[in-house]
Amino acid sequence: MKIAVVDGMGGSIGHQIILGLRKNLPEETEIIALGANAIATGNMMKARANRGATGENAVRVCINEADVIMGSLSIIMPNAMMGELTPGMATAISSAPGRKILLPLTNPRIEVMGTSETPLPKLIEEAVEMVREMCAKGGGGDV
Repeated sequence: MKIAVVDGMGGSIGHQIILGLRKNLPEETEIIALGANAIATGNMMKARANRGATGENAVRVCINEADVIMGSLSIIMPNAMMGELTPGMATAISSAPGRKILLPLTNPRIEVMGTSETPLPKLIEEAVEMVREMCAKGGGGDV
């Protein structure tokens, strides 16, 4: 299974996601770190992603390889992350065939109804568990 983790700004959420994936999934699971900037990609690579790439073209090219796409909800919102997440990146991510597992973290002017005040570490833990169950079932997009 190939998992793409997308992040921007400092890449700290992506870093935490990848640490959780590495702790709970088989070592042969391929994790691709896709950063909106080089700092985000570098921080995700420190968490032991297999490969990393930066910027809009890298996201457009690599995102379709992934069975699962992980990140904050902002990765499908044009101009999110203080403009780092381009409309092209948001379109590529939201249009990619992989299953999206997104954390309900957005910019301050967007409210996502139906979500709880669950702390970020717990959200990441739940997202990683969802991917672990998908791996155990041997699937990606259709589980």
